[in-house]
Amino acid sequence: MLRYIVSKALNNNVIIALNENKEEVVLIGKGIGFNKKKEDVIKEETVEKLFVLRNKVEQENYLKLLPNMDESILEAIITATEMIKRKSNVLLKEKVHVALTDHILFALTRLHRGMEIKNPFLAETKALYPFEYEIAAEVVDYINHTLDIHLPEGEIGFIALHVHSAITDKSLSELSTYSNLISQIVETIEEQLNINIDRESIDFFRLIRHVRYTIERVLKGEKMEEPTKLANLLKSEYPVCYNLSWKLIKIIQQTLKEPVYDAEAVYLTMHLQRLLVKKNS
Repeated sequence: MLRYIVSKALNNNVIIALNENKEEVVLIGKGIGFNKKKEDVIKEETVEKLFVLRNKVEQENYLKLLPNMDESILEAIITATEMIKRKSNVLLKEKVHVALTDHILFALTRLHRGMEIKNPFLAETKALYPFEYEIAAEVVDYINHTLDIHLPEGEIGFIALHVHSAITDKSLSELSTYSNLISQIVETIEEQLNINIDRESIDFFRLIRHVRYTIERVLKGEKMEEPTKLANLLKSEYPVCYNLSWKLIKIIQQTLKEPVYDAEAVYLTMHLQRLLVKKNS
């Protein structure tokens, strides 16, 4: 059975300890530091709901955040992270503890100062990552009730990206690039087809998810076979949407710096034509 030897209890919820390999770790959990003294032993069975930050950089970054929050905030963030772990049923990447704590602290500071930051990619995030968005909504609801505050809806989108990053190990900057790309694609479609796409409509969700899977295929280098007869038919029958699909593909190529196979234009044209039919019906 693994044991941890306490080096220092920073507060009721955070302990610096040594594992059996004499490696310094940070144990985080509600009440874990209560009445703990140096050289005390913490058994493996008691760390079931704790986070162990083994990465030295992550430890140092996390410890820098601790002076900026009180016990109630830290406890709420720890519980929120446990919620994400439980609901996603995935071993979260260590960096989420630092990133999520830092983000929530910053959000609380903005809220206290009356500075709300708009989330320009809220609708795209909700459509791209519905599972993560659902978890994030529960996290925000829990934090609001626990701390008696009101984080705006945009925070659900921001935290959803943190959840997705923790589950997939993709960086937030990478995810922001994809969100920005998809937002650019939607705006281009609306401008070129002279339509307004309802961000809560099933058509919007279908379009966003199709573009997401297109991006994933491009990044993986997965090739789709082009249905030549269908491509020729679409090019002839729906030239506006077909040409627009190629314009969108060029945007994807320029952003991802990867080639996009011709077959993508066929399936994208079908989505665009559906939107155009809805507008004219």
